[in-house]
Amino acid sequence: MNQTVKPIHKAEPFTIPVEGMTCASCVRRVENAAAKVAGVDKSAVNFATKKLSIESAEGFSPEELEKAIRKVGYEIPAGAMQHAMREAGLATPGPEEVHRHHGHGHGAEHGHEHGRGDASAHADHAIHASHASHGSHAGGHDHMQMHRGEEGKLKRDLAIALVLTLPLFVLEMTGHAYQPFHHWLMGVIDTQNLYYFYFLLATAVIFGPGLRFLKHGIPALLRGAPEMNSLVAIGVLAAYGYSLVTTFAPGLLPESGRFVYYEAATVIVTLILFGRLLEARATGKTGEAIEKLAGLQAKTARVDRDGKVLDIPAGEVVAGDVVVIRPGERVPVDGTVLDGASNVDESMISGEPLPVEKTAGSTVIGGTINRTGSFRFRADKVGRDTMLANIIRMVEQAQGSKLPIQTLVDQVTAWFVPAVILLSVLTFAFWYLVGPEPALTHALVNAVAVLIIACPCAMGLAVPTSIVVGGGRAAELGVLFRKGEALQELKNISTVVVDKTGTVTKGRPELTDLQAADGFGEDEVLALVASVEAQSEHPIAEAIVKSAEARGLTLPQAKSFQSVTGYGIEAEVEGRRVLVGADRFMEKLGLSVGQFADVAAGLGDQGKTPIYAAVDGRLAGVLAVADPVKASSREAIKALEDMGVDVVMVTGDNRRTAEAVARQVGIGKVVAEVLPEGKVKAIHELRQAGRRLAFVGDGINDAPALAEADIGIAIGTGTDIAIESADVVLVGGELTGVVSAIGMSRAVMKNIKQNLFWAFGYNVALVPVAAGVLYPAFGWLLSPMIGAGAMALSSVFVLGNALRLKTAGIGETR
Repeated sequence: MNQTVKPIHKAEPFTIPVEGMTCASCVRRVENAAAKVAGVDKSAVNFATKKLSIESAEGFSPEELEKAIRKVGYEIPAGAMQHAMREAGLATPGPEEVHRHHGHGHGAEHGHEHGRGDASAHADHAIHASHASHGSHAGGHDHMQMHRGEEGKLKRDLAIALVLTLPLFVLEMTGHAYQPFHHWLMGVIDTQNLYYFYFLLATAVIFGPGLRFLKHGIPALLRGAPEMNSLVAIGVLAAYGYSLVTTFAPGLLPESGRFVYYEAATVIVTLILFGRLLEARATGKTGEAIEKLAGLQAKTARVDRDGKVLDIPAGEVVAGDVVVIRPGERVPVDGTVLDGASNVDESMISGEPLPVEKTAGSTVIGGTINRTGSFRFRADKVGRDTMLANIIRMVEQAQGSKLPIQTLVDQVTAWFVPAVILLSVLTFAFWYLVGPEPALTHALVNAVAVLIIACPCAMGLAVPTSIVVGGGRAAELGVLFRKGEALQELKNISTVVVDKTGTVTKGRPELTDLQAADGFGEDEVLALVASVEAQSEHPIAEAIVKSAEARGLTLPQAKSFQSVTGYGIEAEVEGRRVLVGADRFMEKLGLSVGQFADVAAGLGDQGKTPIYAAVDGRLAGVLAVADPVKASSREAIKALEDMGVDVVMVTGDNRRTAEAVARQVGIGKVVAEVLPEGKVKAIHELRQAGRRLAFVGDGINDAPALAEADIGIAIGTGTDIAIESADVVLVGGELTGVVSAIGMSRAVMKNIKQNLFWAFGYNVALVPVAAGVLYPAFGWLLSPMIGAGAMALSSVFVLGNALRLKTAGIGETR
């Protein structure tokens, strides 16, 4: 596939899988190799997903990166680089692809001249749309296929190793444990022939299923960059080589040292293959969140083009297409409803359980499911621009990011394997020089045990697996970590600063109160007022009209509409004179608003301004339009305080309204009437006490504060600028997402500490035991076979502990 790479002028992050990484030492090697390539600004490997994240700049060459990775002994799968570049918008299809798409359907060929223009245009747009649309899904699918293929190979190799190892292990170990069996065996077959039989079985295991360890471990050792496979290869070959000498040249060894360790070599291979299989299965589960998200993408779409309704692949929908949605269908792309009405289940995107009503003008999101009605919508965002594609991209970037705590772990693991090899050599030398007889046998067994029991894998997996599983679970709860550092830092947040409009409140005016005067009905007053307000373009007017429509009221046409500056508006509705405005407008007309004095006072306490209506010279009712508080805001504020986090509201709104809203949701401190730069100043002042701050906002005016805060949290329903300035995005737009975000951060960091404690504790405790430190006091030595089993289980423990985060609920994360 030909790709044309666009010149890169700024950092463009993209992620590529790397094959052959087996332990934490590989991570540093791949990162360092990538960092040396011209045009690479930043490189980071996530060992759990086996992926390399790259931020590239001008002068970056994909070919040079592939060469650099190959030079240090690892591989980028065929086509993975092109796919990653295309996903990041850095590569465009080559001529053959354009030709293929042009010739594919749409009536662009075969003599349909009248359709050629439109069809070709659609084909041109669809090239990019289809690649981008299927990008994340295809990328995730390919990665999972590759992962399953590796799992399949491990299953096959383990089965072969197990079948060949079992007779060898049973014959040798039963003979040691049960003397009558040993005597019987010696009567059936002499020792030399038995050794030949062991040799055949062991050779088949080591150079069959075990060849993977030799192929990677020996070249890495020769390059002076040993890794996990090197430890296994040295250990297995040492046991195998010693056994070969005993079998074929026993004269080279003292009589007291003529033992074979074929069973140790084969059991080590089998147990480590078993550990790798468990690890592969568990690692596959860590990426399920991405696979689930990718699975939300619709496969096909029904579009209305030139009066014809066509079923096409979802990837071929282009911006401006009219898409037809029937009950039960999945929405293919993002857009705006043109006509029709329905309820759409958005729980998979926002985490909100209740279906959302959609009518003309409503926004629909690709990946959500239509419930009951039918509607048509205009496609606004397609391919990689859809919300779902952005969510997948953000989750992948967060999962691929490196926490500050990981840097320390990497520094330790970088020297861990060489240190283990050195310790193994010292162990051999010590036991050979001062150990009891048979000295050579003791030296070999203990040196091999040190090599086999050491487990850099557990250390390498401790942090990234928790990030991947925790980040995926957070996405399911409607929280997206755009930057991995936020996952670590959020747990230290002591103060959350919230914007009012669109964060604590809904961000759009609604009719919140309506009381009719004696002699009038509420629906009657609302219909008359809305008929007049329908002539105005003011947001308050729009809120009143929407409320009337929501009640199913018929709005008669208003005539003789006029605006009375500074007072209100008036018009004639079905022969009745209707006036709407402030209390001073009523007083100007000679109407007393005294009967609504208590109502007006209550509205004032809530920060609402009363609007009065008069009909044919009589006071008809009082209304209030306000930006209502989100239903979940009070619950979220209470939950944050229960977590020991203070909440402060900072807003540009007037103090009276801000304090009224704060009272409703339980916020004690309010900073009101501030400009965007005032919000930044407020953050500085609040931070002076040495507190760690998170700012939550949704508007363009919140972008400076989001960037200034220690952690910026954007409401996902807000502006693109706010989202780009944030570290964390709340997809559902509710403040309860902040509770989930902080709770998940605490849960992930606790999980990471548990993993690190186990991984380092395991190695610190058992490597010296394998070296024989307990032998002088207790006479205990550790068999290499037990070491292999312990090593395999240590990685599985770390993965199993990280997978517990998959079931973390909002309540648990607190």
